[in-house]
Amino acid sequence: MSKQSKKPSFLGGAAVLAAAVAIVKVIGAVYKIPFGNIVGSQGQTYFNVAYNIYNVLLTISTAGLPLAISKLTSQAHAQGRENQKRKIFRTAIWLFFVLGLAGSALMYFGAAQLAELIHEPLGFWPIRALAPAVFCVCLLACMRGYTQGQGNMTPTAISQVLEALCKVCIGLPLAWYLLKMGMGLDIGAAGAIFGVTVGTMLSMLFLIAYLATHRDRTPSLDTPESSGAIMRQVLAIGVPITLSNSAMSIITLVDTSNVLGRLQTIPELADSAATLFGQYQFGMNLINLPPSFVFPVTMSLIPFAAAAITRKDAVEADRIVSSAFRIVAVLAIPAGVGLSVLGGSALLMLYPAQYTDALAAGPHMRWLGIACIFICLMNLTNAILQTYGKEHLPIITVIIGGITKIILNYVLVGNPAINIHGAPISTLCCYAVIVMLNLAFVWKYSLKKPHYLQLFAKPVLASVLMGGAAWAVHGLTLRVLTGGEYAYGANALATIIGIGAGVVVYAILVIALQILRAEDLRSIPHGEKLAALLHLK
Repeated sequence: MSKQSKKPSFLGGAAVLAAAVAIVKVIGAVYKIPFGNIVGSQGQTYFNVAYNIYNVLLTISTAGLPLAISKLTSQAHAQGRENQKRKIFRTAIWLFFVLGLAGSALMYFGAAQLAELIHEPLGFWPIRALAPAVFCVCLLACMRGYTQGQGNMTPTAISQVLEALCKVCIGLPLAWYLLKMGMGLDIGAAGAIFGVTVGTMLSMLFLIAYLATHRDRTPSLDTPESSGAIMRQVLAIGVPITLSNSAMSIITLVDTSNVLGRLQTIPELADSAATLFGQYQFGMNLINLPPSFVFPVTMSLIPFAAAAITRKDAVEADRIVSSAFRIVAVLAIPAGVGLSVLGGSALLMLYPAQYTDALAAGPHMRWLGIACIFICLMNLTNAILQTYGKEHLPIITVIIGGITKIILNYVLVGNPAINIHGAPISTLCCYAVIVMLNLAFVWKYSLKKPHYLQLFAKPVLASVLMGGAAWAVHGLTLRVLTGGEYAYGANALATIIGIGAGVVVYAILVIALQILRAEDLRSIPHGEKLAALLHLK
């Protein structure tokens, strides 16, 4: 009876965290739109130079270690070992303190050298503005891992949303004010990115206050392990996950340097390299939104697969993995096709203050929209492989994909006739290579082999038909409306109507082709109600 009572609580906590992650991702994506309108393509480049460096340091210091703390805390909590649980936190907080201090010092005092390394000296002030955030986020990661290990997801959820809101409410007004005062775009980007720093500071203070007011003083007679033994366990669990997650961040940083460096080798484009790269980032901002919605679905489904694999229940594991593939396919494939078809028009609608940059970024979306599908599938297949206990494989596939991206960037971006238009092509090829390899490994290690053709054929067919309908309705609406193709109001209305038509067509096809099953929705919040609404069996 007690076990049954605990299960809904666990799922409720997972749902809270998944919802918070989705909200944070959406806020982050929404943040990029007014930010792009304020600073333009050049300002985005300065911002991304700093943020990509920050991501590498952040991933190295916080990607896997908080999960290790969460796991060890969870084990001690389940065993009633309160002293062990407290010793884990006290030991880990000093590790994160040192990592955070080192990361912040590197970004602050090495800002000039890091900016030069990325081939963008004007990234100096954005890098410095973001430096304190590394220290704050390291401490945040430790505290979040500790509370999550006790089954309490609420503090993490609140702190994440608070962090994201500060980025929007402080960073954007500060960037606008600095530019209005006549400061350069690099200073404006630094102002925007300082909102991230303030958000991490406030979130850290919130969690410190929470832990201080919710201290568990339950007496316990257990003898905790030594700090050295705890540290070895944390590193043994956390390092493989850190390597897997940091590989893509490092490759993205190298890719930024690679693209900017290759553009600067073309004499006629050297002075406009930052602008061209910023236009490419306009498209990247848009394709990062669909994975935000896929991530909570993955979080909700994968724990069930792990339990089935532990029981060696091949049928149940296959059912859950197949459901995960179907749900992600139903979400990701139409989103990618839609971005490929209407992404250029959507950029013109979202960035009216940066019309020239948005127009130039439009062609990138044809490739990046399809890349978005592979990004979603990469996230899912990485999670499945980690669930299978094959944590090292995503490291290998990501590195192979990253090498593919860097080679193609060098060849394509360095070609004056192709230049920046080679970047989205290399991005698509990078993620496609990763997913193809991941799918092969998932098939190899699955207890029951997944049928990929059955899983993907219907969603692909429905998405292609949806894309055709959206494209036709958008084009017809533009012809009917006065003002021409490049009038903002006509394009915005045509884009909205085209998207609406695509959604309606796709929803009808999902039901008509019976792409989803009722069992696919049972493991996600309110799935039963949704299945009943759609008359799924």
